[in-house]
Amino acid sequence: MAKRTPFGVAGKGKRGISTLGWALRGAAAGAAGTTALNAVTYLDMVIRGRGASSTPERTVERLAETAHLAVPGDDETRRNRVQGLGPMTGLVAGVGVGVVGGLARASGLLSAKPVGTLLTGLGAMVAANGPMTALGVTDPRTWSAADWLSDLVPHLVYGVVVKNTIDAFDRP
Repeated sequence: MAKRTPFGVAGKGKRGISTLGWALRGAAAGAAGTTALNAVTYLDMVIRGRGASSTPERTVERLAETAHLAVPGDDETRRNRVQGLGPMTGLVAGVGVGVVGGLARASGLLSAKPVGTLLTGLGAMVAANGPMTALGVTDPRTWSAADWLSDLVPHLVYGVVVKNTIDAFDRP
């Protein structure tokens, strides 16, 4: 039996989906959300004529340096690997936050749409920007309003897509 709370509903869903099933559904929702986030980001780049961010690649460089690991290859090969690994960090963060959302649903949490959207979007923002901030690649305290908007809007779109996708998996 579901119990209403101020933030949504708590209780098992109608379909009896297993924890692993919810984790996989969360991963799919996270992948869908990441695709939407990337589409909004690329659209922003097209509209404003701005270049791609170098922070993902710089994060890979700092991670490798901190872990005392070398990205192998000659200069060009290594650079290409780092350019490939940078966006992979975003994919891992996006799918990972989706898995967390799926596991929350498996535990019986079903938030109201605005609450779930906001928590999921902010969770993705922390998952993406947290490591960059901790490694000294970026400092959100120095971001302009335009910087915050260009980061916040795609993450909120991510939250909308993930929340609606996870909710759709529990419809009868």
